Amino acid sequence: MDPLTPEQLAQLKTMLERRLDALSRVEAPPQDTGELPVDEVETSPLDRATVRLLNDLSREAAGHHSAEMREVRQALARFDDGSYGLCEECGQPIGASRLLARPEARLCIDCQTRAERR
Repeated sequence: MDPLTPEQLAQLKTMLERRLDALSRVEAPPQDTGELPVDEVETSPLDRATVRLLNDLSREAAGHHSAEMREVRQALARFDDGSYGLCEECGQPIGASRLLARPEARLCIDCQTRAERR
């Protein structure tokens, strides 16, 4: 696979910066601080189950949001150390089409496929 051109690298970096900016502007769901987004009040068992489900979904969304921000920040950090676009497992270049689809990708398609099979 050919290494990324400077234009492709600039485009990918811009995509990641915009994504991080968009994620930063979205109010992150509350983390698991013990504080519940939806208060449990004395109600029927079904209402309490619904409240617990809403709180669980909120915590899960917070985890996804923070994980996505972490992945984007790590990808941007790889630009600084010169490792962006290289597979973390085999060291080969990650295909431009894969990076355009998932700019935060850390593995080439072959290594990602092997990792998913494990």
